[in-house]
Amino acid sequence: MLKSSGVKIVATLGPSITNEEKIEELINAGVSMFRVNSSHSTPDEHKNSIDLVRKVAKKLEKNTAILLDLQGPKIRVGNISAPIELIENSEIQLQHSSEEINGIIPVDYSGIANDVKKDDKIYLDDGKLELRVLETDGKIVKALVIRGGLLKPRKGLNLPGRTASLSAITKKDIEYIKLALEWKVDYLALSFVRTGEDVLKAKHCMEMYGGYIPIIAKIEKPEALDNIDDIIKLSDGVMVARGDLGIEISPEKVPAVQKKLISESNVKNKIVIVATQMLETMIEQPIPTRAETSDVANAIIDGADAIMLSGETAVGKYPVEAVKMMSSISENLEQNGIVRHNYYSRKMAEFDNHEAFAMCQAMITMLDNLKIKAILAFTTNGYTPALLSKAKPSVPIYALAKSETVCRQMNLCRDIIPINYNWQQEISNKSLKEINKLLIKKLGMKSGDKVIMTGVIPYVVGQTTNFIKLLTIES
Repeated sequence: MLKSSGVKIVATLGPSITNEEKIEELINAGVSMFRVNSSHSTPDEHKNSIDLVRKVAKKLEKNTAILLDLQGPKIRVGNISAPIELIENSEIQLQHSSEEINGIIPVDYSGIANDVKKDDKIYLDDGKLELRVLETDGKIVKALVIRGGLLKPRKGLNLPGRTASLSAITKKDIEYIKLALEWKVDYLALSFVRTGEDVLKAKHCMEMYGGYIPIIAKIEKPEALDNIDDIIKLSDGVMVARGDLGIEISPEKVPAVQKKLISESNVKNKIVIVATQMLETMIEQPIPTRAETSDVANAIIDGADAIMLSGETAVGKYPVEAVKMMSSISENLEQNGIVRHNYYSRKMAEFDNHEAFAMCQAMITMLDNLKIKAILAFTTNGYTPALLSKAKPSVPIYALAKSETVCRQMNLCRDIIPINYNWQQEISNKSLKEINKLLIKKLGMKSGDKVIMTGVIPYVVGQTTNFIKLLTIES
């Protein structure tokens, strides 16, 4: 019988995941989607990784999704010959360049020496290293090391409040959007979103190339929080990207923002992913800290659809162990009854599609009053299963879709188990017998078990869910 792990796990591809065996291990450990980070490696290397995931997923008969993460206006340190030890209270220099020149740290942002002013803060490597600007001549920035440490190549650089002129979609992003459509990836992550207009720009870019991929807006700028309603409305989901967000708004504000973003995304029936430093210790160590396990647990309890591993799987020593740890945390919460099931937030009553919400609310009520084994949802685009998943049902949602792409996209939604199935567009004795057979043979149901069936039959474009049927399995 297929089982749901509840929350979904996203793993970032990288040097630690280079072969079929490792990808298979990760999928079997609980990975629902792999993230491709366009900030690193080449398009050819990314294409090879995607092909590898698709090959393994097909072999395992899994609907494993692919997320392509656009770099956006992310500023990074350039190529340095070896890691540089930044000594506290020492002076260093930075300039726009791709390579290290005369000991000056290269930065890939052409406007760095013009945008910063004296006493501005510069943060490196997710805020681990901190500099204070001493002076700039328009070409070279001189800075004092406030918080030192080892600086490695291609690490991120943040200039809080000094990059407003940068477009959310760069020339490199446009090239990758075109490739993403060619590669048929399942989701596109848009970095450093500030307004709903940024999301519309990405959509327009895809329209120019004749396609569409669901957009996950990464929330990592204070401006995004000011415009969050429009961003959530125009996106297909959001990612709480806590690394850059924590630098831009300060770390102590992140927990409250995370909870608010999860709540608002759920109310609007949008996917929400929590990311960055979830099990950071496991990059180097085989077990996480107790604080990290609590952090993962709280994201699950708050209602995140998915939790994401970055460096833990991309470059970490223990990628499979990190995924297994996340799965174990989720399973332990379920076993101890910590996750609240069969519950819609009161604010869901404000949801735009009143008919769909009323139907889903009725099914969730049935779960509390009848012994139901599962919900069986016939879907064309995953809309109703996703809405059902927002109530965190106490039984799995088996979502039957004819499209493999829709199945992969639904695999990011919490509690949904997508099944590629060519269902009939009518309810008849013949179709019910076929469904009965599917439930017994593939899903492990037994005679007498009850399932809730739902969907749109006959299917009409634009029509919302129009039936609920209680089905008792027959041997």
